[in-house]
Amino acid sequence: MSLPPEKASELKQIIHQQLLKMDVHGRIREVLAETIREELAPEHQQLSTEDLIKALRQRGIIDDVMKELKFVTDVHETERTSAPKPSTHFVDREPPVLKKTNIDPTRRYLYLQVLGGKAFLEHLQEPEPLPGQICSTFTLCLHFRNQRFRSKPVPCACEPDFQDGFLLEIHKDSLGDGSKMVDATTMLSICDPVHIVLIKTDTFGETSLVASYFLEWRSVLAADNGITNIAVELLGVGTESKVSVGVLNIRLEMYPQLNKKLSSEITSTQFSLERQKTAEKERLFLVYAKQWWREYLQIRPTHNTRLVKIFAQDENGVNRPVCSYVRPLRAGRLLDTPRQAARFVSVLGHERAPVIGGGGGKQEQWCTLLAFLCRNKGDCEDHANLLCSLLLGFGLEAFVCVGTKAKGVPHTWVMTNGSDGTITFWESLTGNRYIHRPINPDDPPLAEQPKPLYPYRTIGCIFNHQKFFGNCQPSDAVEVCVFDLHDESKWKPMSGEAIKSVCAPGATSSVPPFPPLCASTIDAAVTSNEIEVQLRILVSEHRKDLGLSTIWDDQLSYLLSPALAAYELERTTGVSAGNEEFQDAVRRAVPDGHTFKGFPIHFVHRNARRVFATCLRSPFCEEIICCRGDQVRLAVRVRVFTYPESACAVWIMFACKYRSVL
Repeated sequence: MSLPPEKASELKQIIHQQLLKMDVHGRIREVLAETIREELAPEHQQLSTEDLIKALRQRGIIDDVMKELKFVTDVHETERTSAPKPSTHFVDREPPVLKKTNIDPTRRYLYLQVLGGKAFLEHLQEPEPLPGQICSTFTLCLHFRNQRFRSKPVPCACEPDFQDGFLLEIHKDSLGDGSKMVDATTMLSICDPVHIVLIKTDTFGETSLVASYFLEWRSVLAADNGITNIAVELLGVGTESKVSVGVLNIRLEMYPQLNKKLSSEITSTQFSLERQKTAEKERLFLVYAKQWWREYLQIRPTHNTRLVKIFAQDENGVNRPVCSYVRPLRAGRLLDTPRQAARFVSVLGHERAPVIGGGGGKQEQWCTLLAFLCRNKGDCEDHANLLCSLLLGFGLEAFVCVGTKAKGVPHTWVMTNGSDGTITFWESLTGNRYIHRPINPDDPPLAEQPKPLYPYRTIGCIFNHQKFFGNCQPSDAVEVCVFDLHDESKWKPMSGEAIKSVCAPGATSSVPPFPPLCASTIDAAVTSNEIEVQLRILVSEHRKDLGLSTIWDDQLSYLLSPALAAYELERTTGVSAGNEEFQDAVRRAVPDGHTFKGFPIHFVHRNARRVFATCLRSPFCEEIICCRGDQVRLAVRVRVFTYPESACAVWIMFACKYRSVL
């Protein structure tokens, strides 16, 4: 097999670097000197290549080199043949995504190493985990210029043992210079930070956001040898955004090394200019927003009570324009339709921002997209922002709506404006869609009015990445709202130029770039089997406590699969299919004189114990699990449907058949 000249030279360079790294040349010289001393002194005979290779093999140097050479195998083949082995220290459910990195010698890289943490004082009293014991873990998630990385989980401790390296490619956005290696001056103009998110996973698999930090990496451009060490202090999130949670030791290294480093004065001047430019843009937008709000209040005094949200706080307590939380987001090949995108967003967990203390007040926290995706759960605002971004990516005119639900509870949802004027509401927490048909208050009393099916009561404003409209109609009730966005007597717009100045990508350094979505790392079949086995054990133990025996019917369990697939299809597309075949199969499986009962239920987590506890609270499910009678046969089927970001919809059906005894 012949290689093209450029590939051959690249291969030679990689081999040369590997030999240099292992100091093979130095070790060969030592062996050569030793061999000459021991074997050639008496006879002064010629030393052949074979003699040298034999000496190298005897001393294990050739074996060492061969061990260092990694051969890439078919990952899918190894996944099929090798069974997953349980960890002895803590359970890492998500295997590392990057097995091997191919380095392009013509590109520039930033090698970021995390060399441990310290002063995580909340875990000062954390006991040392025993071998085999499942413990709480820390995981670091990184995003830099469309590249995402995830560290290995490490046990939570006062000094967590992070030992991970990430190879970040520094490239230009324009395709014309794609093959040209960027120099120090060009890199200084790349103001994208490295976004680092720290996630804690407890022993039950529940995730929480610990810290979110934007690392300024360009200080390495002025460092000697292109290497710098930084101690990064991580601050908490939400109400604890001014409190230190710990320190990360980070080492930054340029690869290949820079021919010429920049002076520290140049880098500090650049950072200062960027901060001034950002601050000035944000100041001008704030002045404009205040003027817009004064004009809005002058239209009608009652506007003061409407939910018109121009700024929102992120997880670090930073006030940002709401338009900066939305951006067209393309999911590549991970999502195929807008409705599938809505289903994906709905299976991400819903959790309000935690509040210390009572009072019932809602803690406001609009998360950056990376923090939301890494935690795999967030509040309704996070869901609505992500769904709106995905719908914009699919080419729809989408807006985030800010208003209230029943009882005046603040809520956000998504709206799409069809080219024919059709207004569709999308509930990001459930994936449900509602067509909006406004009620005309001037119609005669006997005229039939459409009955709204959606749960929304009032609407204060709508926005996306380019537009912001305040509702200035006489009533802010959704059912009478007319969404004619070109009519300024109904919707007061903000200046598109003002929004663009602070919300467009790269407009200010305070607006973080959006990360790409990642494919799921969950094996649907393996996870379905695991949950099903655990549920069978839990059911058998529960029935044993009641003095009942348990006999499982595997065939009946298998027959439940089409129903679970149909339920998920209906949630995704709104179309129900395959019910006739399922009913026919069940009729054939249940003999005359027997009764069949089935209970389907849906979850967005994979904790079998929580599933079982929830099911027992339902009288219908408890009736099946605790079924008494003649010839009782039980069945359970679990079907996990995977989505990007390791989100999943878990459908479970419990069923039983027994002889009816009157």
